[in-house]
Amino acid sequence: MKFDNGLTISVQIGTMNYCSRRSFDLDAESEMKIHIVESQDAEIAIWNETDQWFDFGTDQVKGWCSADEVADWIHKVKSADSLKDIENT
Repeated sequence: MKFDNGLTISVQIGTMNYCSRRSFDLDAESEMKIHIVESQDAEIAIWNETDQWFDFGTDQVKGWCSADEVADWIHKVKSADSLKDIENT
């Protein structure tokens, strides 16, 4: 999701992502055949228009984020003017 401020947040769920659906037994192609894919949490990543990624402190991807946490991150990204602004929130 790219915002008018130029920042993007990616929210991913699935067998290949850091979430409760993560599985080494089910490949992504098989998962695509499932009518509704649900997950209790999600993986997120944030970057700017020059492909500079936000660093969460230990990685550029943050896994196992609850729905409330994802919503909080979306609000932070939408409200920021730069990646630096996110670091200060």
